[in-house]
Amino acid sequence: MTSTMDRRSLLTRAALGATGLVAATAMGSLAPETAFAAASQFPEPGQPDPNFAEGLITGRNSDLLQVKGSDGRLHRIQLTGVTSVWKLRPTTIDQARIGDGLYARGVMMPDRTLAAESVWINIVNLTVSITSIGRSALQLDHHGEKVVGYVQPGFTAAAYNGTPAVSDLSMLKVDRHAQVIGAWRPGTNAIDIATIYTSN
Repeated sequence: MTSTMDRRSLLTRAALGATGLVAATAMGSLAPETAFAAASQFPEPGQPDPNFAEGLITGRNSDLLQVKGSDGRLHRIQLTGVTSVWKLRPTTIDQARIGDGLYARGVMMPDRTLAAESVWINIVNLTVSITSIGRSALQLDHHGEKVVGYVQPGFTAAAYNGTPAVSDLSMLKVDRHAQVIGAWRPGTNAIDIATIYTSN
């Protein structure tokens, strides 16, 4: 496991323009569930983790993102040659767009810029009930809000009763409660489903 000091050194070099030899995924999982685990880490009671940021992308200057957090704080996120990016699937930094939602984990630099090792874009984690099931989409209810969950052929998976996720969605049932992890389509009530967890 890469130590904090090694990670800081690697990301510092990458943030300053040096190309790293180690992919950021070697420093930790890019699985979407990791983003939510990272969001709940606090170094001291009541204090946010300085190495984690979330919010909406409000600006971009090359590989520097400006992000407005849900708490109103402004973040600067430096993308580097070793930043891993998830946007439904592992992807590249050019997929970050103004208006996208973002979670980022990395190392805080002396100028208060976060050098990102992992970025998750438009990630959602919803508790829902399934109201109808179609061939290419699920109709979902999230606390009274209608959400359309689009199935991505060959990618969307379901986990039943805590078992490993599989591509077979045939055991999903209407009126069952579920947890859905996926990617929000900004400006809509739609998501692309990565994984749906349910009991059957």
